Amino acid sequence: MTPTDQNQPDADQPDAAKIGIVTVSDRASRGEYEDLGGPAIDAYLRDVLTSPWKPIARVIPDDRETIEATLQQLCEIEDCCLVVTTGGTGPSQRDVTPEATEAVCDRMMPGFGELMRKVSLEKVPTAILSRQTAGLLGDSLIVNLPGKPKAIAECLDAVLPAIPYCIDLMHGPRLETNPERIRAFRPKAQS
Repeated sequence: MTPTDQNQPDADQPDAAKIGIVTVSDRASRGEYEDLGGPAIDAYLRDVLTSPWKPIARVIPDDRETIEATLQQLCEIEDCCLVVTTGGTGPSQRDVTPEATEAVCDRMMPGFGELMRKVSLEKVPTAILSRQTAGLLGDSLIVNLPGKPKAIAECLDAVLPAIPYCIDLMHGPRLETNPERIRAFRPKAQS
């Protein structure tokens, strides 16, 4: 198996982790705009994850009820250990992804949003307008990302080292990363 092959999702393996990828965009959901965010997340995860995983992608409108229902479906029915959203985190009236995330989560993980804003602020002063967050729904971690592919990669670079251990703590599948790309942090006893 080549390194490229091992980084590809493998839906056929029974132990493959399910990862939800949700693009929140009115225009993309209507087919008026090409979804760039969801494919950027998928490409990033293909580059970084080496353990078997299966993407479950959705493109939905900026509608709070739809976002909430989609997050619940991916976590509770599809059994995704991780759901990563893109879009709907800004200050416009239609940007309600953080509110939908908070509404369905049992507990919030504010450190994710704080770190993503810190990293983004080093690149662009408008990062303070971003409201991305993260939370736990049952045994699933939900992480809200901004909508631009470059910002998606910057934010994932910042938070992905902590995600595999978070999933471990919730008794989810073990996510392994390519250490040449991102080194997942696990305490020595967990290695």
